[in-house]
Amino acid sequence: MLTEKFNYNLPKELIAQKPVRPRDHSRLMVIERKGSKIQHRHFYDLPEFLKPGDVLVFNQSKVFKARIFGKLESGGANIEIFLLNRAGHTWRALAQPGKKLKEGGRIIFKKGLRAEVASKDAEGIIQIRFNKTDKELLKILSQIGTVPTPPYIKSAPKRLADYQTVYAKDMGSVAAPTAGFHFTKPFLKKLKTAGVQTEFLTLHVGLGTFRPIKSEKIEAHKMHSEFVSLDLQVAKRLNQAKREGRRIIAVGTTTVRALEGIAKKKHGLKSFQGQVNLFIAPGFKFKIIDAMLTNFHLPKSTLLVLVSAFVGRDKILKAYRQAVKKKYRFYSFGDAMLVM
Repeated sequence: MLTEKFNYNLPKELIAQKPVRPRDHSRLMVIERKGSKIQHRHFYDLPEFLKPGDVLVFNQSKVFKARIFGKLESGGANIEIFLLNRAGHTWRALAQPGKKLKEGGRIIFKKGLRAEVASKDAEGIIQIRFNKTDKELLKILSQIGTVPTPPYIKSAPKRLADYQTVYAKDMGSVAAPTAGFHFTKPFLKKLKTAGVQTEFLTLHVGLGTFRPIKSEKIEAHKMHSEFVSLDLQVAKRLNQAKREGRRIIAVGTTTVRALEGIAKKKHGLKSFQGQVNLFIAPGFKFKIIDAMLTNFHLPKSTLLVLVSAFVGRDKILKAYRQAVKKKYRFYSFGDAMLVM
């Protein structure tokens, strides 16, 4: 399919720059996979669409301060490093200005942190090696790093907690699983009291999440890999829910990729720890999820393609046009969509 078929027009003023407070007061569009009805509600109405026995699955990955600033040891030029993910004994990263970095170049940061460029590929992604252990590095990053918000957020929040889900646990994401932003701890407690089951997995979100599809056809797009972890007991409980005919509702596209990616790799839901690079596009046969909670995504993005695969391209673009008309808030800090 042509990538252009997943494009739409969005006025810049609809790109949310700050989260709604309280978080569960964002708007909620509710659409049906097999119907044409569209409802315009608020996120705090979500319990009306759930029933006892439903299973909400969350991505508990935690964002770390992945953007740091340093100077080249040779020449003293200012360098911005955006860490992407761990790769063996090195870290994959983006650098600005990248042209100043060459293999073997050294960068000096605050707090005694130093790095050496191990390699640089044709796309400008570098491999860098730090002089600290991962535990020491993350501690230093929490002190000198900045919140790694996407480029459409003009001013990064001062507190990392504002770009974090309330249930975040496993450190490793450079971008937040934003569908979870709408939940508060009291809201989660309310759902449990109503008999809704909650389960957690981990998918460390990479920068590729925000990168548009640049190929003319979506089939030519190379999907990025992300680390996924699913506990054995969680897998067993999810399999039991499927056997009993209870609904599995994924909170966010990252959770969808994790569940469906594991199911495809392992021929079913089993305990897993490793890399997943599943590109979900129209024609994909969903094996695990029955419903999805998500935000409104960028044009020509893998996330919009994923939701289109679940709902249908024409239907999702029609819903997006309505969202624009009714002035929904888009992207990371924006409003939510429930696909039943």
